[in-house]
Amino acid sequence: MTVATTSLAPANSTRGEWARFGAFLIRPVLPDRAEPFRLSHAVPVMRLLLLDLLVMGLLLSIAGLAMLSGIDIPETALAGMEMGAMLVVFAVLVAPITEEAMFRGWVSGRPGHVLAVLILGAAALVMTSDLTRSEAEVNWKAIAVAGTALVGAILAVILLRNRGAMGWFQRLFPLFFWISCALFAAIHLLNFAEAEWWTILPLVLPQFSVGMMLGYLRVNYGLWSSMLLHILHNGAFISLVLLATGAK
Repeated sequence: MTVATTSLAPANSTRGEWARFGAFLIRPVLPDRAEPFRLSHAVPVMRLLLLDLLVMGLLLSIAGLAMLSGIDIPETALAGMEMGAMLVVFAVLVAPITEEAMFRGWVSGRPGHVLAVLILGAAALVMTSDLTRSEAEVNWKAIAVAGTALVGAILAVILLRNRGAMGWFQRLFPLFFWISCALFAAIHLLNFAEAEWWTILPLVLPQFSVGMMLGYLRVNYGLWSSMLLHILHNGAFISLVLLATGAK
């Protein structure tokens, strides 16, 4: 039996990749599984990174014009933090890998991936619900829950690795795709803790925009490709923050 890997024609140029991405947004279609890993697939990631940087540049320019016109834009949580090595590593490596696993690991529609994310999500809820207990008890239980969930998630992926995307999930994929983009943007509202959420929705447009690109890469080229773009995106942002901090 032939397994479908992608519904879109391959792109031979940056412009072609962008057109392919545009066609995907107009009609999001989920293949049975992403294309097998190839080093050459780093090229589409770089093409989407260029598009991402152009979009981010446009949005930053709009934000700059808004500030010049007197509009007060809330600062992010990073504004009050010292940009040490641990924070940089977390922002550039840990956060992108974790967020991709949680927000886009499941959009493949494959049973193993969906089950793995459900296990990890349930574990996160259990760990969060115990934050009111003593620190020692929370730490030990957190270790046990996290370890068990990680093993369970890995087993789910391994045991169900030959299963393609579920048919019902493919039919509802456009809905799931846009939900994943919206959730990814919404979680970043927490970066503006002191502002009312409805007043800062425009400020998470960058996350919504890159979320669309990450989702496109994830379902067509694999989770590694969305992780790579996410790492490069955060790396570019942190580099700007470091340059701005160093210039002061």
